[in-house]
Amino acid sequence: MTPVTSGLLGFMVLVILMFVRIPVGFVMTIVGFLGFGLLVSWNASLNLLARDFFSVFGSYNLTVIPLFVLMGQVAHYTGLSGRLFNTANKFLGHLPGGLAIATIGACAGFSAICGSTTATAATMASVALPEMKKYRYDPSLATGVVAAGGSLGILIPPSTIFIIYGIMTEQSVGKLFMAGILPGILLTIFFILTIVAWTRLQPGLCVPAPKASLRERIASLSGVIETFLLFVIVMGGLFVGFFTPTEAAGIGACGTLVIALIGGHLTWQGFARSLNETTRISCMILVIVAGATVFGHFLAVTTIPAGIGLWVAGLKWPPFLIIGLIILIYLLLGCLMDSLAMIMLTIPVFYPVVTTLGYDPIWFGVVIVLIAEMGVITPPVGINVYVVAGVARDVPLQVIFRGASHMIIALFLTAILLIIFPQIALFLPGLMK
Repeated sequence: MTPVTSGLLGFMVLVILMFVRIPVGFVMTIVGFLGFGLLVSWNASLNLLARDFFSVFGSYNLTVIPLFVLMGQVAHYTGLSGRLFNTANKFLGHLPGGLAIATIGACAGFSAICGSTTATAATMASVALPEMKKYRYDPSLATGVVAAGGSLGILIPPSTIFIIYGIMTEQSVGKLFMAGILPGILLTIFFILTIVAWTRLQPGLCVPAPKASLRERIASLSGVIETFLLFVIVMGGLFVGFFTPTEAAGIGACGTLVIALIGGHLTWQGFARSLNETTRISCMILVIVAGATVFGHFLAVTTIPAGIGLWVAGLKWPPFLIIGLIILIYLLLGCLMDSLAMIMLTIPVFYPVVTTLGYDPIWFGVVIVLIAEMGVITPPVGINVYVVAGVARDVPLQVIFRGASHMIIALFLTAILLIIFPQIALFLPGLMK
């Protein structure tokens, strides 16, 4: 069996095992280990397995992941997400579709201290869905908005996918974080406009909440002030060069704890749960990274990445058509696999092609994160939809997918503008020292 045939067979086995719901990190490890052993030697494969796992779990650069995850978990268990939603609700809830708009605003705020799409979706589903159900919001609108809003968790910094992409491509994680801010704001605006158009065209989808008084609005601002303060400290420090990403993550986690303790919102039980969830999520991410590293070494000996790179580079197409083809491949893959696993598998293949064509790697990182956002709300994988379905157990999956499909329009518009105007992503990184 030739190396290329072995690689193609490995991809087929990988997809089959993922579809039978075996954890993706384990699948990539198993296929990579067996493939490398068959093509090279079993002793070399055992050494590779030990070295890759040790290097990933012992990597200083990856310590940024559990720190940012801890920051988001502490914020969740101190009720910060609920206070964000309450603020947005007081200001926007009385408008047509106001609670849905408030949900998007709260998702954007929580994303600024979370970094995970599933965590954002799960948190906001538990906070926003009961309120929208109370005001008889159509289940498709309510659940679809939460699933789509959760996708902001991997675009608005801090983002775990930006961290992994930056480490894999040796790009500045700080610049990637800055690059995600303006596209994140733009996507939030497009989500809101989509809700406005949707509820205008179908006014029977929702009932406006009562209008809050000025006193109630001012009193609700505490959650926004806390989030804004954390975001400014962490991202501002990165922007001016005071912190490295790891230091910023540590300061963010510590700052969240301090705010929680000062406000009296953190119980011992909540603190224990946040530590437990941080450990679970961080281990899951690191196993995926380690598994993808093993599988990447297997792919390297199959020569498939180099072959694809040469094939694409040899196409007599204009660069914009080639980048369009790559984006289309990402869009299709995003419908079939976890976003983190997709990026881990494809970066070794497409990153050299993109840089050879002269495209900015920071810009490309933001584009593929946007495409990954589409994947988390599209069938058959659509991880955010399954997360929301776990909270809204009375709403069928197809109803949630149908609601989320309306929000894909906003993602497409943002992606198109980002492709036409790369400076949307590159402006803030260009100002960094």
